[in-house]
Amino acid sequence: MAPINLSHRRTHNLLLISKLLNLRDTASPFTLLLDSLEQPATPLLKEYIRRAKLSKVHVTLISFETLRKPDGVDAFISARRKSPADIMSEVASAYQPAKQNGPPQRRLILIDAINPLLSSKKPDPTFQLASFLGSFITPRDPSTPKADASLVVAYHTDIPGLLPVHQQAPNPYKPAHLSILTYLATSIITLHSFSHILAQKAARDRSLVAPVFGLDEEQDGVILGRLDKLTGTGAAEGIVLELEHRRKSGRGVLEWYILPPASRYAASHVKEVVTLLDDNVLYNPPMELDDRAEDEEPKSTFELGLTDRQRRDREGVVLPYFDAQYGDGPGEGGEDSL
Repeated sequence: MAPINLSHRRTHNLLLISKLLNLRDTASPFTLLLDSLEQPATPLLKEYIRRAKLSKVHVTLISFETLRKPDGVDAFISARRKSPADIMSEVASAYQPAKQNGPPQRRLILIDAINPLLSSKKPDPTFQLASFLGSFITPRDPSTPKADASLVVAYHTDIPGLLPVHQQAPNPYKPAHLSILTYLATSIITLHSFSHILAQKAARDRSLVAPVFGLDEEQDGVILGRLDKLTGTGAAEGIVLELEHRRKSGRGVLEWYILPPASRYAASHVKEVVTLLDDNVLYNPPMELDDRAEDEEPKSTFELGLTDRQRRDREGVVLPYFDAQYGDGPGEGGEDSL
């Protein structure tokens, strides 16, 4: 890739991830986070909350797995053993604008894990996933205060979508929940462990089969988690974000980023900490240039050099086409004669 194209890509894609994480201009009304056992979405959710607190955005956390209210969350709603209607009612009543006649405040709604809702033992026959998620972005109740809301939902990809025992076989014409989520989402962020990405790249550079981790290994026994816990060096810390953003024009953007751990910067840090994965020195180490490589001749199994005598003899050889130009000498036979 040409340097000018790389610079253009770096500038625009870093600006894009900054707008998505800082919730500027409602760049993504619905963001879907796909995590796994190897890399949970908890660090990214904390980064969303940290940036929302700096931007004075109202944060509502719908909790299915979080037990305590995290720092920076304005409204904490425990959704365990609650119906979707009760959850929507509590989310609507949790937001109160600072000024009735003032501009609407921005709002961030987080769902730490939507899997328990999709595999409930007592499903609601009238439950519609698209309507449930859309109610947070555009409330149906006219009395609900208006706000520029952004919805971020985490989905565990390693948990199969099992149906309750008492429920009948699924409708073959009804799409799966993950298909609906990926269809509705304006941005999809798949999280990877940085150490796993480095291990896979090292294998590809040696033309080997890239290793797999976790459930993809299809092995019985203990599941091996993130490798950075075993190394202890901390060099491969951070999470890798695989972003798929869908613009309003229909044009998609695909990019890989790396988010460093929160311990490397303060909670009040304002500058962007996310970088492109290709710019990381561990993923793309700088190539060492040898200044002596230009002066060295190519090595071979036989000697390519000439002695002084051989060079003089070579320069004294008269080639046939030189004589043909003057019409005399042994090279005359090369001309056309009539």
